[in-house]
Amino acid sequence: MSTDLQIDPTLRAFVADELLPGLDLDPDRFWATCAALQERFAGPIGELLARRDELQAQIDTWHREHGAGDVEAYEAFLTEIGYLLPVASPQLRVGAVDPEIAEIPGPQLVVPATVPRYALNAANARWGSLFDALYGTDALPLDHELAPGYDERRGAQVIAEADRLLDELFPLASGSHADATAYHVTDGALAVDTARGSTALADPSQFAGSGDGAILLRRNGLHVELTINPGTRVGGQHHAGIADVVLESAVTTIVDLEDSVATVDGEDKTVAYRSWLGLMTGKLSATFEKGGQTVERTVHGDRSYTAPDGAELTLPGRSLLLVRNCGHHMTTSAVRTADGTEVAEGVLDALVTATAALHDLRGLGRYSNSRAGSVYIVKPKQHGPDEVALTVQLFAAVEEALGLAPTTLKIGIMDEEKRTSLNLDACIAQAEDRVIFVNTGFLDRTGDEIHTDFEAGPVVRKDDMKSTKWLLGYEDRNVDVALRAGFSGKAQVGKGMWAKPAAMAEMLATKGAQPQAGANCAWVPSPTAATLHALHYLRTDVLARQRELAGRDTDRRLLLNVPALSGELTDEEKRHELETNAQSILGYVVRWVGLGIGCSTVPDLAGVGLMEDRATLRISSQLIANWLRHGLVDEAQVRDTFARMAEVVDEQNAGEPGYRPMAKDLDGNESFQAALELVFTGRTEPNGYTERALTSWRQRAKSS
Repeated sequence: MSTDLQIDPTLRAFVADELLPGLDLDPDRFWATCAALQERFAGPIGELLARRDELQAQIDTWHREHGAGDVEAYEAFLTEIGYLLPVASPQLRVGAVDPEIAEIPGPQLVVPATVPRYALNAANARWGSLFDALYGTDALPLDHELAPGYDERRGAQVIAEADRLLDELFPLASGSHADATAYHVTDGALAVDTARGSTALADPSQFAGSGDGAILLRRNGLHVELTINPGTRVGGQHHAGIADVVLESAVTTIVDLEDSVATVDGEDKTVAYRSWLGLMTGKLSATFEKGGQTVERTVHGDRSYTAPDGAELTLPGRSLLLVRNCGHHMTTSAVRTADGTEVAEGVLDALVTATAALHDLRGLGRYSNSRAGSVYIVKPKQHGPDEVALTVQLFAAVEEALGLAPTTLKIGIMDEEKRTSLNLDACIAQAEDRVIFVNTGFLDRTGDEIHTDFEAGPVVRKDDMKSTKWLLGYEDRNVDVALRAGFSGKAQVGKGMWAKPAAMAEMLATKGAQPQAGANCAWVPSPTAATLHALHYLRTDVLARQRELAGRDTDRRLLLNVPALSGELTDEEKRHELETNAQSILGYVVRWVGLGIGCSTVPDLAGVGLMEDRATLRISSQLIANWLRHGLVDEAQVRDTFARMAEVVDEQNAGEPGYRPMAKDLDGNESFQAALELVFTGRTEPNGYTERALTSWRQRAKSS
């Protein structure tokens, strides 16, 4: 049956030579399974996508007649057409869930699977240096130019801030950590020597263990290690010989095959799959040049300590890994059926990622990922409970094919489409025994909001979306529905990405609102950001906060408030919004199409670096398309603005290896033409997604 598929040679070789050895699977059986899954699920996927289009057409017609309408009338209409469903009462029944998901609130990284070095950095970001995070970012103000090498003045500033944080999070019975001259363990308890004598922790239960030159503390389920080594430069400067304060940071990581990667063929997919396989076997490595030296990076081992009672204590050295598969709407040229039809990319992803995880589940790898024996698959861009139900059926079919116990494959539901937000309880009900997280995604959700409401009128400016009624209701209701379904202590309630990798002071000042809102995980863009964001979870007992929020019931009708523009915008306001979004689109697309980079820090119009992925692209392209549809801007303005912004983006990328400037040949540049297509087809593109245009133009760029 495998001969019925046309398989990219690179992918075929990967499956035969890397994925399957050591498992009781042969390539013919694997590809026969793939063909059977495609045959079974292609039809239902097509029907569900057609249902999306049918509903959108009805919504478009209603908005053309009623504008934004009033909430009551809109609610009645959406109920009548089957878009808005009765509120369900799901109760989570998921089992075999690792504590990192069920019990330990903390930061969550998302990393593109196509860059092994980054994937390793993320996996190893379970533990992060607080000293490094404070020293090398704007988390602490810098009032002088750093001296070459180690700057003792900056070091003193870091040590003082670490003392302050230790006093806040792990207070002593008397005095301050700033007074400490030594830390040691006496009779299973932590003793802290100061000039005034010996003291202890105000809460002795915060002492979790010790190791060779290490004191281990614990608060809100997260560990903090005081690494004592007075023989180092930093330890010699520290008043108690502490060379570092190491925080348990990225408790979980999503290895991404979707929004942050540019995978347009079998060669690209193989690169991504290889990283996930290498993380499951523990054999992934990356070699690169750093500081004039060749560095090889591999996955970290576990960490060993002695508990207060003298027992051995082993803590994971790596982040618990989830994998994000593609949505139902995507297909891939990596595998085609006999008639040339591309297979559903989510079907291929599910089979390959689950097969790779067999190495972990069977204990064949160097280290363990899931100690509970589960595979955690994040499924994005599902529209409503019927599509969640289809994912559950797909996962069950993969389990049966691979001989896995039922519900081994868990599902993370991305709450990023309006139809899912409004029916989140019904979505959870379809996966009560599998769902391990619901996560909000502001940018994709905003892009879908604009597309769903496209015919209602022009929408508000992008920055103004953050204060709209629908968005405030969306964020709160995601928490409320999850808590009512029994997520607390069993699953993750997540929130979205901090998009400014260099703005750590601002992140520290604002992102603490997410655990306060009841989220036991939130996305961060780097290991350093994970370490600093961990401070918020050390401060906030999220599980206690969830108990306080239990019973709150945000009215879902808030989500029916269309973010329609009220009043007139000045020509300057329209010009600025158009330029901002055009520059953002070009800055991202030129890397995706021209360089094959799916996610990166892209400078905005003001030069501020922002994390950009397809979610940010979706909102920007949909906003311009919406304004074009309703006459706030015209085609000539759009084309002129993109041409001018091409020059800006070219200048911002000057010196980037392999970069091909756009402004010299706008008509012949694939990236520029892709950007225009995203806007000019934004009204008709299903759900306003960007994948089709990006993929087709990237394929052209690769073949040129």
